[in-house]
Amino acid sequence: MSTNPQWKSFQPPDTMNQDSAIIDFKPMTSNGKASSQAFNFTNRSTSNSRFGQDFPLLQDKSSSFSNGLYGSSSTTHTNSRFPIGTFSLDSNNMFNSSGDSTLTNNVFSNGNNSSYNDSNSSNLGTRETGIIEKLLHSYGFIQCCERQARLFFHFSQFSGNIEHLKIGDPVEFEMTYDRRTGKPIASAVTKIAPEVVMSEERVTGTVTTELRGEGSGGDSTGRISYENRGECFFLPYTKDDVEGNVTLRAGDKVSFQIATNNRGNLGACHVRLENPAHPVKYQGVVCSMKESFGFIERADVVKEIFFHFSEAKTKEELRLGDDVEFTIQTRNGKEVACNITRLPSGTVIFEDLKPEILKGQVLKPLDRGPNARHQTDALPGRIRYRAPDHSEVEISFGDKDQRGDFTLRHGDWVQFKIATDRRDGLNRATHISLLDESFLVSGEKREQGVVASVKEGFGFLKCVEREARLFFHFNEILDVDREVVVNDEYEFTVVQDQTSTFSNNRQSAIRMKWLPHGTVQFETRVENDLTGIVFKEIPTTTWLNRSPTKNQNGEHAPESGLITYQANGVKKTIPFYSKDCDMKNYPRLGDKVEFNVNQVKRNKELIAVDIQVVQPATQTNGIKHRISNNCQIYQGFIAALKDGFGFIETIQHDKEVFFHFSNFEGEPNSLELGQEVEYNLGSRGNSGTCSSAENVKIIPKGTINLPPVIGDVLDGTVVRPLRSVNPDQTEYSGLIRIKTEDPEEKALEYEFGIMGLVNKRELLQVGDHVQLQVDSTGRAANIIAVRKKLRATVDAIKGHFGFLAYEVEEGKKLFFHMTEVKDNVNLQVGDTVEFVLVTNHRSGKSSACSVVKVSDVQARPERLISRLRTVSVDDAGPKLTVLRQPKGPDGSKGFSSEARVIRVPGIVVE
Repeated sequence: MSTNPQWKSFQPPDTMNQDSAIIDFKPMTSNGKASSQAFNFTNRSTSNSRFGQDFPLLQDKSSSFSNGLYGSSSTTHTNSRFPIGTFSLDSNNMFNSSGDSTLTNNVFSNGNNSSYNDSNSSNLGTRETGIIEKLLHSYGFIQCCERQARLFFHFSQFSGNIEHLKIGDPVEFEMTYDRRTGKPIASAVTKIAPEVVMSEERVTGTVTTELRGEGSGGDSTGRISYENRGECFFLPYTKDDVEGNVTLRAGDKVSFQIATNNRGNLGACHVRLENPAHPVKYQGVVCSMKESFGFIERADVVKEIFFHFSEAKTKEELRLGDDVEFTIQTRNGKEVACNITRLPSGTVIFEDLKPEILKGQVLKPLDRGPNARHQTDALPGRIRYRAPDHSEVEISFGDKDQRGDFTLRHGDWVQFKIATDRRDGLNRATHISLLDESFLVSGEKREQGVVASVKEGFGFLKCVEREARLFFHFNEILDVDREVVVNDEYEFTVVQDQTSTFSNNRQSAIRMKWLPHGTVQFETRVENDLTGIVFKEIPTTTWLNRSPTKNQNGEHAPESGLITYQANGVKKTIPFYSKDCDMKNYPRLGDKVEFNVNQVKRNKELIAVDIQVVQPATQTNGIKHRISNNCQIYQGFIAALKDGFGFIETIQHDKEVFFHFSNFEGEPNSLELGQEVEYNLGSRGNSGTCSSAENVKIIPKGTINLPPVIGDVLDGTVVRPLRSVNPDQTEYSGLIRIKTEDPEEKALEYEFGIMGLVNKRELLQVGDHVQLQVDSTGRAANIIAVRKKLRATVDAIKGHFGFLAYEVEEGKKLFFHMTEVKDNVNLQVGDTVEFVLVTNHRSGKSSACSVVKVSDVQARPERLISRLRTVSVDDAGPKLTVLRQPKGPDGSKGFSSEARVIRVPGIVVE
């Protein structure tokens, strides 16, 4: 026994040293269920190791113990202690050699099936074996191996250091009964070690003999030496015992586990290379990098290996995709790459690429949503194609196999090549590109646009059919070799951006295909060779400073001018922009121009393009137009007056200009709505949402020629008020829709400004009924509100405002301002007035407008009213009946005009 290294490595517990006699166990019966799962140190490996399933432990019990570790089964062990630390409790190997569950013919038998024969053990109970199942603060539980039982034990019953006891440890114990409760408990608990079938801990050693190569003859096993308690042992190993695709050389430091084969011989299994004596060089490609570490995809096996930046032996820092060479060391039980050097690009080849280009259809695209990070399959995509033998074949692909990271969809037609991995021979589709016929098959809506701006990795498109800019990412461009440049033209599909949050419903462009320059057209030609007059020119600041304002989307919105022209006898107005003008001969107000008409695709708006000045004009319709010291004079109308400031309606009636009373040259109290003024635009540019006016002066009435009113009086309804009534709207002008008798007939609509109102203080609101006429420019004029007149008495007067005895809300009198009183009549408390009720839709408050004092007619005296109340109307009473109507002398109803002569004082008419 002493020559077997197994006895050197594993010593029996000290608890058995006190007994020098032979210890035999009494037969212990078992149902074979608990014991079959007690200890199984054999099946730790799933490889083809000699010490795995090809060498089952103790399959032949007679050969295992009689010729191996423990001598003959018929020999009585009289001269040596029983090796408690060297038996296994695997029922298949230990407790079932002859069909029963006794220990008679196995390890602990002396051939006569006796009990404890030692005189010192006469008072001992039957010793059983079990596994620690649970450990608590001061006690635990043992699962018995010989029977279905779970026994309590107290830590005081354990003979040894309780800290060395762990769940799953095999123990030996006696079963006794608790004196207090009478329940069975475990006592005299001692820890035992399992047999060296497969050692739990890994042992380190050195390769002394290398494996012989195939065909070279000789022994196909190698030798590993290791030291234990000052003695050196040599264990054999085979090729199947080595982990990983490595070749062990003499002198290599390795770690392994010790196992026993079916003949009882010890050997090394699960051999792992730790530190090679002559480091083996491996190759790979840097596939990912973090702050101070990364991973290399190995070229010898399909796996990645960790590396730290400090292991790079290069002058320059490593980058993603670098080909590298390295050695492998084991640190803290994990393989790491060391001594990393850079190789020339293209040195490492993982796969062989077949030259044939195949065509297939996508069955399963890659998931690029939020769940993509949880993807466990390295090649989740699937493509179906037809093989040369006309059979349908499915092939996988991964996220690195597309020529770009564009979005693929189910049913897309693609072309690809097949790559075969040299490491495991797996085929996959690669160099995948999208075919144009996919868009025809999918039926998806394709849009066009131009790159408006480019950032780092993304950009924005100006779309043909959309107002807002559209986000796109560079990885959605199908042609990966093309650099994204502003003004590039693309065709794309619009989808909901998967990366946006729930509240941010952003859309983005995918599957972007480059188009030749000039393909994308934002406008279509409608009419050619028209002539007109510039009715409104583009503000000077727009084309001098080149700093247009931004709209609500944060995009530059160029200001437009207006041109009036005749088409088929109808006078029309059309906008134009600076991009369509000749900068050397810029159109001014009143200039006669020639132009063409285009329709904008995204909003169907008609605009003038290709504008050429035919005849310049310095003054049109009496409107002053001059530029003095780069300060242009403008004209307009007072549109609104507030507390300390007001607004001017431009001569084109399309917007208002802010002005402060400090910039008015005159007395602000003299200002009235509709007055004609002239002004300069402020040097500070825009103030808020509109321009700012300076040097505001009142000009004589009639200086600005208003267009003549034509046509009959029409009935209409206000569908959009002036911006002074609703500051939230974007358009300045109001809009009136004409009533039609036929509901299917498209109703005409006319815009109006402050000068279109007969009563400039009239606050027209949505839904108000009006009467109007149309002027020669197609705008509404002479607008009169058709409203219900209400009557009430003046309840209170407080300076510039007052209250009427009319309740819109319970308990609140109706407010009115003195400016709303017609002819500035002085009202007194108790006066009866007629008024129009107006409600501000923005604030929800009501007020009285167009207040008119009722005529001061003497009311009937109270006495007369009381008398009239008492007059009887009974039919039975006396009645007054007119018998003859009065007539004049000539028989007419009254006196003729000739008969009445003015009498001169002092003269008697005969």
